[in-house]
Amino acid sequence: MERKQQEEVPHVGERGYADMGVSTPVPQLHHEGGRPVLSELLGFTAEHVRHLTGISDRQLRYWDQTEFFTPTYVDENRRRPFSRVYSFRDVVGLRAISVLRNRHKVPLQELRKVGDWLKRHHDSPWAELTFYVSGRRVFFDDPETGVRMAGRPLGQTALTIAMERLATEMREAAERLRERDPKQIGKVSRYRYVAHNAPVLAGTRIRTAAVWTFRRAGYSDDSIIKEYPRLTPKDVRAAIRFEQQRGRKRAG
Repeated sequence: MERKQQEEVPHVGERGYADMGVSTPVPQLHHEGGRPVLSELLGFTAEHVRHLTGISDRQLRYWDQTEFFTPTYVDENRRRPFSRVYSFRDVVGLRAISVLRNRHKVPLQELRKVGDWLKRHHDSPWAELTFYVSGRRVFFDDPETGVRMAGRPLGQTALTIAMERLATEMREAAERLRERDPKQIGKVSRYRYVAHNAPVLAGTRIRTAAVWTFRRAGYSDDSIIKEYPRLTPKDVRAAIRFEQQRGRKRAG
């Protein structure tokens, strides 16, 4: 894929996912009770792409450097944190390439064909994108005409790879990544690149100060949880206790 020009890399939010709304042909971000729905987040970091696709970070960097597959959102200074942010469509495309590379041993020359094909049909609905593997070669259908772009070798059965199915698999896998570790419940943490290093409930971007603000406004634990459905009563108590202790330290 050719290098994409982007004015600004999306802000990376909860657990490394980007949450800045930009105009791209990927599902738009929306919130449910104050929480972003991961399957519709606009971007994924290299770490999460690695978990979702099985492609190493080293391979992702190399493919970016050689312009074989460049993320939708890039910072010219690749040394900055989260300088490479991938759209959901990028993730699905990379998963397809991973399947071809690791399961079917398709050579790099053929993989480049897949990358070029995905780039040309970047705006096409997933249901219209299907390609085939026969031996170690890849063949495509034209989404507009339905015509096979290369003939299938005689005597060989082609394996069909439907991008729509891969998209569904990646969406489900992305939702699982968003699940909190039980050990994070009731814990307060700070991450250098999350919420500007403010104290948050572990595994979320929900600041303890936000929970404290609701409590001071008279909200009960249940009412706060309605605002932040990802939280548990243990989280709410931990946030309030943390803010109370911090207030006493400031006063002292």
